[in-house]
Amino acid sequence: MSTPDPIKRKPLKVTINGEQQPVEQVPDELMMLDYLNEYRNLTGTRFGCGIGLCRACTVIVDSPDGHSEEIRTCITGAHYFNGKSIRTVEGHAERDDRGEVVSLSEVQQQFLNHFSFQCSYCAPGFVNAATVLIERLQRDPVPRSQLEDTISQALESHLCRCTGYVRYYQAVRDAVLATSGTTVEG
Repeated sequence: MSTPDPIKRKPLKVTINGEQQPVEQVPDELMMLDYLNEYRNLTGTRFGCGIGLCRACTVIVDSPDGHSEEIRTCITGAHYFNGKSIRTVEGHAERDDRGEVVSLSEVQQQFLNHFSFQCSYCAPGFVNAATVLIERLQRDPVPRSQLEDTISQALESHLCRCTGYVRYYQAVRDAVLATSGTTVEG
């Protein structure tokens, strides 16, 4: 005689980094961070503070209309993402047929160029925030004179315990300027 599972579960259907994941029965209370780490083995999304303040756990949610937004996965249940398409830090680089990285995204490359990573614990959140910023600027460019403020506003909620902010900002600025259509004169 088996005992019933006391944990309530329901199916979760989600697309991660462009790939539809198998529909699985996951606990109602499971946070998305745990789903990514434990069910999908995507460990680039980090558990930092556990209360949504540091944003090391940030992923990108892509809307069908082409807009994207940052969502903190340590405080957001996995079922919030049901039917949605998300990107994690593992989804930014270009990969070959074997899954090997063949080129980094502009943001990732600029982070390396500026030695932005120290302990790198917060890096996934910063990479996702910078990516969302650049995609937004491609749709709605800002005058070059407002770029510093725009970057500050986009990154100010992300925390770096190693205080690597200057290098992150420089890397994001160079990534923005290397991406056509993100700024206008002025």
